[in-house]
Amino acid sequence: MSKSQEIIEMTEKYGAHNYHPLPVVISRAQGAWVWDCEEKKYLDFLSAYSAVNQGHGHPKILQALRDQAERVTLTSRAFHNDQLGPFLKQVCELADMEMALPMNTGAEAVETAVKAVRKWGYTHKKVAGDQAEIICCNDNFHGRTTTVISFSSDEQYRDGFGPHTPGFKLIPFGDAEALEAAIGPNTVAFLVEPIQGEAGVVVPPEGYLKKVREICDRHGVLLVLDEIQVGLARTGKMFCFEHDGIRPDMLILGKALSGGVLPVSMVLSSKEVLGVFKPGDHGSTFGGCPIGCAVARAAIEVLIEEGLVQRAAELGAKFAERLASLRGNKVESVRGRGMLLAVVLKESAGAARGYCEQLMEKGLLCKETHQNVIRFAPPLVIDEKDLDWAFDRIREVLG
Repeated sequence: MSKSQEIIEMTEKYGAHNYHPLPVVISRAQGAWVWDCEEKKYLDFLSAYSAVNQGHGHPKILQALRDQAERVTLTSRAFHNDQLGPFLKQVCELADMEMALPMNTGAEAVETAVKAVRKWGYTHKKVAGDQAEIICCNDNFHGRTTTVISFSSDEQYRDGFGPHTPGFKLIPFGDAEALEAAIGPNTVAFLVEPIQGEAGVVVPPEGYLKKVREICDRHGVLLVLDEIQVGLARTGKMFCFEHDGIRPDMLILGKALSGGVLPVSMVLSSKEVLGVFKPGDHGSTFGGCPIGCAVARAAIEVLIEEGLVQRAAELGAKFAERLASLRGNKVESVRGRGMLLAVVLKESAGAARGYCEQLMEKGLLCKETHQNVIRFAPPLVIDEKDLDWAFDRIREVLG
């Protein structure tokens, strides 16, 4: 039995079966490439769901990790630390926001956003107690916590986990008129992904976010954008909302905020909104920890210094064009933006999982979503020759 097979069997025996990973065991990684226990080399075309935009093992990020680990890793928020203030300033200036609240996972940041907009609704919009309503979209993915699955439209995410948290209303994604119709006197926020990643890289109609911004302004509703997966250079802009020339009232970040090295997330907004929190209202032992802040500061610098925004835009446009050339017997369409792309398979082509397994055998790692969609999201540091190599294998399997 190979080392990889031994580890897979051990994981299946002792681990809860809440994932269905491809049968590959990654033991080391560098840049856009990873290796298994037997030293077989694979090209990473998922980037840990866009958490590794800066590539695996980036030397600057790892050096920040080592340097900070030798000084202090955790203080809790009972005391100040010398990394938090500079990190908050850096991200607020990057996103042009007034105030930020750091957490750890993306789901924690979404929970933080929900609490903030509800309290804003009671203190500023004067919504009656416990009546605040948040509008979300069908096919959304904002995390796996009990509150977040309560506004999921995916029955598997909800089944067996009730009772579900009230206070949410679902509308179709990409339909601004549906938003207008759904808003009522108790509506405090509209929470939406600029591009729905887990739903299969679904891009809304042109001008959608501009219409949404105007509707939210007119009704005094906060526009909350979840850019955990699509933010931080992935779509060819630092933030996905920049494609539409608008600004949200609240921005949620995670994943690539630390270059995939540590769980670091953040909610950014105005002083009016985040100012609703008083000491004791909300917190996290590890949120804003010195090692997380130091790593995230370096990760942001890498995005800027290495021009990864422009790189995602240019390489993504070229690769999307090449993928589009595969439309035919198996491929229905290609969609996405920047280096967040998806191939939608025809019904007659069968399930996407089998094609991902074939690509894995050829040394390319990607993952299916929603049965008929294959998502492609390599690290933004990937070489063009490696993209050529990847396309050759995709063409062999899907062409």
